[in-house]
Amino acid sequence: MRNNDLFAPERNLASHIKHLLLAVTAAGSWLVWLSNPASALPAFAAQTQQACSACHVGGYGPQLTPYGREFKLEGYTARAGDAFSAPVSAMAIVSYLATAKDQASPPAPHYGTNNNVTLDEAGLFLAGGYGDHFGSFAQITYDGVGRSVAWDNMDLRATDRATLGSHDVLFGVSLNNNPGIQDAWNTMPAWGFPYTGSDLAPGPAAATLISDPLATNVLGLSAYALWDSHLYTEAGLYWSLGTGMLKTLGVDPADTSQLSGAAPYFRVAWQEDNGDSNYEIGAFAMFANLYPGRDKSTGTTDRYSDVGLDASYQFAGTGEDTITVNARYTHESQNLAASQILGDALGKSLTLQDLRADVSYYYKNTYGFSVSAFDTWGASDPLLYASNRTFAPDSAGFNFQVDVTPWGRDDDTPMGGRFNMRVGLQYTAYTKFDGASSNYDGTGRNASDNNTVRLFTWVAM
Repeated sequence: MRNNDLFAPERNLASHIKHLLLAVTAAGSWLVWLSNPASALPAFAAQTQQACSACHVGGYGPQLTPYGREFKLEGYTARAGDAFSAPVSAMAIVSYLATAKDQASPPAPHYGTNNNVTLDEAGLFLAGGYGDHFGSFAQITYDGVGRSVAWDNMDLRATDRATLGSHDVLFGVSLNNNPGIQDAWNTMPAWGFPYTGSDLAPGPAAATLISDPLATNVLGLSAYALWDSHLYTEAGLYWSLGTGMLKTLGVDPADTSQLSGAAPYFRVAWQEDNGDSNYEIGAFAMFANLYPGRDKSTGTTDRYSDVGLDASYQFAGTGEDTITVNARYTHESQNLAASQILGDALGKSLTLQDLRADVSYYYKNTYGFSVSAFDTWGASDPLLYASNRTFAPDSAGFNFQVDVTPWGRDDDTPMGGRFNMRVGLQYTAYTKFDGASSNYDGTGRNASDNNTVRLFTWVAM
């Protein structure tokens, strides 16, 4: 048997066609249900009276155009006229997912080891501007895999403009719950490619702190300024929420670590707009002291220092065709004093590095093709990475996606002008997974056994 076969040979083509048809049928059912209340739409499009493609590459979020970045930095306040538009939106994602080989165990209750159709998530948004200086992007999400409801991405802003000397300055503050969620470029992990995924898909165990672990577990306040539409600067602090508050918000405290004091976050970027093209280069940093598993019994913490570089380039040619390139490199230094005492790490001073890049092309803001490469590597540790044969965090591979967004460039969709939809097919190929390309877990499982195909339908109203 070839290890890089997408599906195990015992599954015939007819079986997979049946599952794909089931996924399409399920997605269609959701579309019919969701399209009935035609008064709901992505609130920002209703507020600005612009097609989704004005703010989003390919006519669908979250990848932003220059106009979309400006709209976000100005606190979501831009508005077409004085007409009122309800700052409420909704979305849902339905998908079919299959891996090259059955997963070792069911990824979640109610699901099998392979070939699953699921509602990945459904969300409600309070999103819009309130006057000239205040705006919000706040989300509550039903997790269809975990079958639970919790708060999700939140970015509340207050903004203004001033002239300092000869400089025009857009400045603001953001109250948010995920480091990087407030960023205006699609290079940071919070808004990076791929822009949709499923909790049923297998994924590498190791990730930098800034990539995901603090999302919805913290609350942060940052101040930012955009100088002469070129230089962006930001500084902020993040604090952990208490266990009672996390439970109230739908987050299980057992799945979190607790910050000791405040964790500083810094961001700087330079952007240029040259008509049909624009680019950005930047840097970011975050420093955090964590009680692993919220355990304070050791009297000390684990210390993380994440420092990185990022860049993006976008070309918008004639005919609404767009090419985008994004890249990010992160270096994480770890001092695992607390984990060492708790017996969860053998070494004290470790490193983790992460490199990612993606390229996308959208034809007429409707048909898209994207490809990305990712590579995570770092120091080995027989306790921290005890679940794999090499005791290493190394994982690498590629993501591919093709998608279509039928109404993204229209300001009046067939369903009352308040509906958008994207249908896509993703394929993830691993060249290395949790430390090795072959037999990474010591039971004969190879990295390519986790190769994943996913068909999804993503609707927004």
